[in-house]
Amino acid sequence: MRDFKDPWKARIAGALNKILQEAGLGGTVEPAQLAAEIPPQSEFGDLGFPMFGFAKLLRKGPPQIAAMVADVLAAQDSSGADLPAEAEKARGTYGAKGPYLNVFLDRAAAASSILAEALGSPVFGRPGTLAGSRIMVEFSSPNTNKPLHLGHLRNDVLGESVSRILAACGAEVRKVCIINDRGIHICKSMLAYSEHGKGRTPESEGVKSDRFVGDWYVRFSRDLKEEAEALSREKGLDKKEAEAQAPCQARARELLRKWEAGDSETVKLWELMNNWAVKGMKETYARTGVSFDKYYFESRTYLLGKDEVLKGLEKGIFYRAEDGAVMADLSAEKLDQKALLRKDGTSIYITQDIGTAIYRHRDWPFDRLVFVVGSEQQYHFQVLFSILKKLGFDWAGNLYHLSYGMVNLPEGRMKSREGTVVDADDLIDSLRDDALAEIREKEREEAVGAPADVAEKVALGALHYYLLQASPQKDMLFDPKESLSFTGNTGPYLQYMGARICALLRKAPEAPAGEGPDYALLSGDAEWELLKAVAAYPGAVAESAAAMDPSCLAAYLYGLSRSFSRFYHDCPILGADSPELARSRLALSRAVERVLRDALRLVCIPFLETM
Repeated sequence: MRDFKDPWKARIAGALNKILQEAGLGGTVEPAQLAAEIPPQSEFGDLGFPMFGFAKLLRKGPPQIAAMVADVLAAQDSSGADLPAEAEKARGTYGAKGPYLNVFLDRAAAASSILAEALGSPVFGRPGTLAGSRIMVEFSSPNTNKPLHLGHLRNDVLGESVSRILAACGAEVRKVCIINDRGIHICKSMLAYSEHGKGRTPESEGVKSDRFVGDWYVRFSRDLKEEAEALSREKGLDKKEAEAQAPCQARARELLRKWEAGDSETVKLWELMNNWAVKGMKETYARTGVSFDKYYFESRTYLLGKDEVLKGLEKGIFYRAEDGAVMADLSAEKLDQKALLRKDGTSIYITQDIGTAIYRHRDWPFDRLVFVVGSEQQYHFQVLFSILKKLGFDWAGNLYHLSYGMVNLPEGRMKSREGTVVDADDLIDSLRDDALAEIREKEREEAVGAPADVAEKVALGALHYYLLQASPQKDMLFDPKESLSFTGNTGPYLQYMGARICALLRKAPEAPAGEGPDYALLSGDAEWELLKAVAAYPGAVAESAAAMDPSCLAAYLYGLSRSFSRFYHDCPILGADSPELARSRLALSRAVERVLRDALRLVCIPFLETM
C-alpha cells in the first residue's frame, strides 16, 4: 500500500497545517512526519494515521486532533477543493477512531491504479530506494579443503537473494566470492593426499572433485586422532595437548611454510587439489542458481594484507610482541589485543582479510561492502573493521557484517573434520528424489512433462525457502520432510500457487476486441484483500532491502499466496456471473502471477508453470 500512503500523508499534513494556521499556532507539519500503519482489523480501514506526535504542537489530545483532521478533510471534499498530485490515490472515506485517523480507500479507483501499474509498468516492484549506490556483496567464502555443505547453502542463498533484492531497489550490485585457498587447513588435505593418495584422482575414483578433496581432509583428521591417542597413552597428555604435539600437525605446518616460500613441489600439489575443489564447487553453484561477478583468491591477496600490516608497524599503529608477533592494540575500541602476523612472520585469517578488503576497493570502489558470514565471526569483523579504520581507509565505515545463524539437521551439529557434514549435492539429491517420488505417487509424470527437471526445481524451492523464511540471525534446524510439504508455509506451496494461476490463465478465453476488464467490478472483500496484497509488493521489496533480510519478502509471498487462495475459493473466475467480471478477475490473477514470478526469483525459487 506504499503508493497510497504518500498521497494520504500529503492530504493529512495539509489538514494539520490548516488547523495550525487557523489556531494561530506556529510550526508546520511535513508529510514525512506522518506514520502510516495497516490497521489490525479491516473494519478499522485500509490505512491508519496516529496523531500522538502532534499533541504538543497542537496542544490537544490525539483523539481530538484525529476528529479535527477528519472534519477538515470532509470540508475539502464537500467544497470540491483540489487534491494533491496522484489525487486518485487519495480518495476514499475516513474517520476518527480514538487517536487514529482511519482511511478507507476508494476500491474502484484503487483497483484501477493498482492493476494498471502491476500489469503495465515495467518497474512495478522496483522501488528505486537504492538508485545510484554501488554495493559489493561477499558470500559463500568456501575453503578448498571440502565441498559445499548445508551451512554454505544457507550462506549462498542468503547472499544471492540479498544481492537480487538490492539490485531490484536500484543498486549496482557486484557479487563476489573469496576462495579460501591457502592456510593450514588446506595443507592438512594436501598432506593426507601426499601420504596416502597414491596417484588417485576424482576420475579414477568416480567421485565429484570437491568431495574427493574433502575426503582427504577427513583422512587427515583420522590420522591426527590416531597420533594424538598414541601420545596420550605414552605421555599422559590430555586431548588438546596431544593433538597440538601430534607429528602430522608439524608436517602440515611445514607444508604451509614451504608453500609460502614458493617450494615448487608444494605449489604444484596445492594447485592440483585447489583446482579439483573449485571445479566441484562451481558445479554446485550452477546447480543452485548462485553466480558471482568475480572470484577473489586469498592466495593472491594475503601478501597485500601482510604489507599493510608491516606498514602499520612502521607507523606505530601496531606493535611487535616479545615473541616477535605483530599485534594491534584495540583496547580503545573495547576489543582485545589482536595478533596480525605470527612470530614466524606467516599470515593469519585477519591478515588476508585486510588485504582482500583493500584489494576489492581498489578493484571496484564501492559505497558499501556487505560480508555474508556466520554469527560466530561477529568479533572477527569488529576487529577487521577497526583495523582498517586505524590504517586510515575512509571507506571502512561502510563495511557491514550480515550475520546469520547456524543451520543443522535434526540429527545434530555437523563437523567437517569428522565427516559428519551433509554435502550440498547429497542433500539436494535427496530432496529431488523425494519430490520425484511424490510426483510419481500422484501420477503427475505426464502432466508435468519433465518429472526429473520439475523435481529438481521443487527441491531447490523447498530448500531455499526453508533457509530464507527465518530471519538470518536465527539458528535453525533444517527439516527436509517439512520443507517439501505442498501445504503451509513452504516453497513448494508457493510454486504450486504459481502453477495453479498459470493453469487458470491457459484455460481463459481471449477477450473480444475492445473489451477490456472493468476494475471497478473488483469490489468484494476477497478481491480487495488480494488487490492490497499486490499493491504491497514494492514496499515488501524495499523493506527487505533496507533490512537485508529476505525473510520479509518470504513472509510477503506466503501472505500473497494465501490471499489468492481465498480469492480463488470465494470468487469464481472463469465461471463468474458475467464476462466482464471474469475478465476483471483474470486480470487480477495475471497481476498476482507477475508478482509471484518476480518475487520468487528474488528469493531464488524456480517458478513452475506446471506441477
